[in-house]
Amino acid sequence: MLVGFGTFLTPRVIHAAATQTYTDQFQNSTTTLSGTSVTASMYFSKESYWNVKKATFNLSYQASQLTNKQTSDITVTVNGVKCTSFRPQTGDGTQTKEISIPTKLLAADNQLTVTGQIETQKKNQVVQATQTPANWLTITDASNVSFSYKLNQADTTISAFYTHFIGDDTVNQQRAVLATADTPTNADLTASMLALSGTSRTISAQANQVQIERWSKVQADDGDYVIMVATYQELPAIFKKVITEDQVTKHAVIKAVTDKGRHYLIVTANNDRLLKRAGRFVANQELMTESQQESISLSDQTAIDSASADLNRETYQLTDQAVQFTGTGHHEGDYYVSLPNDRTNADGSTVSLKLKYSDNLDFKRSLVTVSVNDTLTGSHRLVRGRINGDRLTFKLPRGTALSNSLDVKVAFDLALNGANQTADSDSPWVTIEPTSKMTVKSQQSNDLLLTNYPTLFIKNETYNHLAVVVPKTLNDQDFKTLSNLFNLIGSYAKLNTGSIQFYQHPSKTVLKNSNVIAIGTPKQNPLIKQLNSKLYFKYARSWETFKSNEKLSLTSSYGHTIGTDQLLRSPYNAKRGLLVVTGATSQATYLASTQLNTASTIQQYTGDAIVVDTDNQHTGYRFKKNKAIDRALTVKRNLNQNTQLLIYLGAALIVIIAIGAAIILVMKKQGLLKRGGRSNDK
Repeated sequence: MLVGFGTFLTPRVIHAAATQTYTDQFQNSTTTLSGTSVTASMYFSKESYWNVKKATFNLSYQASQLTNKQTSDITVTVNGVKCTSFRPQTGDGTQTKEISIPTKLLAADNQLTVTGQIETQKKNQVVQATQTPANWLTITDASNVSFSYKLNQADTTISAFYTHFIGDDTVNQQRAVLATADTPTNADLTASMLALSGTSRTISAQANQVQIERWSKVQADDGDYVIMVATYQELPAIFKKVITEDQVTKHAVIKAVTDKGRHYLIVTANNDRLLKRAGRFVANQELMTESQQESISLSDQTAIDSASADLNRETYQLTDQAVQFTGTGHHEGDYYVSLPNDRTNADGSTVSLKLKYSDNLDFKRSLVTVSVNDTLTGSHRLVRGRINGDRLTFKLPRGTALSNSLDVKVAFDLALNGANQTADSDSPWVTIEPTSKMTVKSQQSNDLLLTNYPTLFIKNETYNHLAVVVPKTLNDQDFKTLSNLFNLIGSYAKLNTGSIQFYQHPSKTVLKNSNVIAIGTPKQNPLIKQLNSKLYFKYARSWETFKSNEKLSLTSSYGHTIGTDQLLRSPYNAKRGLLVVTGATSQATYLASTQLNTASTIQQYTGDAIVVDTDNQHTGYRFKKNKAIDRALTVKRNLNQNTQLLIYLGAALIVIIAIGAAIILVMKKQGLLKRGGRSNDK
């Protein structure tokens, strides 16, 4: 609880912090690398305010049980500098290896590469002549980098507060909280969710979330970094001691303050319009990191919009520097391409590689293979005549479904001239040039299913006319529900320019022109009660339980405890989506929101409804027959995708008509079309 507010007005004494630890989990899934020579890359980050004392790479792996321990080895490289090499252990289970990373090699963003030779045992043979399926190394998703560090405490500037607030360690340890008034207005909630969007999209780990709380809850639960968003009238009295009413007469104010080791960012204004502008300012990462002062005043003329990205971008660079693979055997490199979150793949995408390679390869056996999201796109032999510049283009198969994050895997199998190649030779090499790229033909997603959530509420990487209908009075469970929903939705809203507004009683015009999210119980939220006849899982007349339907039989007691997520075609506008997150109790509503809190969680569902119970048993359902948001657009796209087929069919029809006409003419000429097909000759 805040006491002695005079400390806000005096320089803060920074105490030496105890050593802390944080583990950065790699985003890579468990991967098996095949071949005598293997390579895998992983990425991790270090916060700028850490004074790192120790960094450790915890490698979790399993090597082929046939691995020859005397000749096999693994080498770890960090940011291009080799750190250590060791002999892999074998066995039926997963092996672990702790590898110290020199702290002087660490940057803000880091690449860690594991390379190795996995050679299998053969009697009386140290180096095998050919690789077999038994040459493999599996790196599991339990691999990570752990840090031991001391915090460089935040100073009193807005940028320092923001950097610490969005830090993965701060969020992971639940020391970052976004607070609003105990009885928030619609403007308080709208500005708060805008501010949350700007922080949630910068958090690298999906499981890390910024919690939204009422101010009284924050007073009870101590937090190190708190963003307080409220109109000045709703602002707690203790904050009014550092921001006077005169300061917000014509401006919104964003001010960083500190009290006894707790850090606060106050975001306030005396009217709804300016408060929302302040929320958009917080949602702009560039502006927040550039704000090297303790306080900022915003007017209607202050520039706050995020810089617009190239929304029609099609070409993505695979690597910003040349990447070289050396040695015989199998090598793999992973490259990540991020699409705008509201778009999906269309046919015609390609991967274009610019390569250079050595001239001592066996060009009959050396090749490159490309796959995208584990979908094989093709292989190509390396050619002697193109060693100084080979350009290869791989087309993705038609109909390939791709997510918003693409994993482009480039694999090389390098062989030396002659039958007896040596696996430890570093002579053969291949380089991927920085001009290598992926061209993605993407289009706006048009599915009204959970596979398109939350992107159906996003357009051009920002909120797409989103109306959020909430209960008039929000309880603790309701705030937890909002935390789950908007940590995910906000991570997709990369720009702060979209339209989002909270309501308790939206007009029919608002409902017609908006994508809608309705949250709460039917007794809390009149809109949910009004929509009951449209729900897939309908409430009984008591509004205390769900009724059985054609998909699920429910007892009244079980129906009282479950939460549901139901994605409807809006009854107010057939081209809009309407998501209902509801249960008979606030706890049940919160349970429903737990399936909409991370991208990995929502990817489990392909239908338009989810049911969750108190034992965390969750099931997805599909109700609507036509999934298209815009049916006319679907027809148009189908025609475009099948243009070539239609041309062929048209040409075939013309040929058939021409042949038929020719047959008729021949028959007429031969007199075979006379009545009965007989001659009139007597």
